[in-house]
Amino acid sequence: MAVRIFRVLGVAAMMAALAGCIDRANEPVLLAIGVPVNPPGVAHSICMTDGNAMYGEAKRQYELRAQLTGYAQADALEAETIARAAAHRQYVACISAQGYRTLYAN
Repeated sequence: MAVRIFRVLGVAAMMAALAGCIDRANEPVLLAIGVPVNPPGVAHSICMTDGNAMYGEAKRQYELRAQLTGYAQADALEAETIARAAAHRQYVACISAQGYRTLYAN
């Protein structure tokens, strides 16, 4: 019985220590505009999923466009820039639809 208690306490301590490793420095501060439907954490996770999907779709579209135009050596930096911009636009549009405005600490 005592071994189980110490094991549970050890796991809880390890989880608490690892929770401090999560980098939240680049996450935006979400300001509620009006009456949002979801809490900020839920809205952020929903919109991050949308942004990640848009990132993959934008990269795929860039590669397809490069193939259609005959541009054999697609620029990886340009593809990354376009995909990141599309993901950011999707995130901002989604978070606005959820009833929040983003503030970045830059």
